[in-house]
Amino acid sequence: MRTFLYFLLFMFLAVVVILLAALLGDQGAWYFAWLVGTAMIVLISAASAALLDTQEEHAAGQAAGGTRKPL
Repeated sequence: MRTFLYFLLFMFLAVVVILLAALLGDQGAWYFAWLVGTAMIVLISAASAALLDTQEEHAAGQAAGGTRKPL
């Protein structure tokens, strides 16, 4: 039953995407680029935040006299 519901969900999404592509016409590529660019900016920001947190934890561990581990 779960697989069938996933199938219906993805079929619905495919129909929506096809309708949007038909309605947008030539502008569809611009919207696609906007979506991909926004997703990339969010992912790069999240990765940078995780790297900064790791560096701060490492620096705090060294300041507290912990063992020195390479990053």
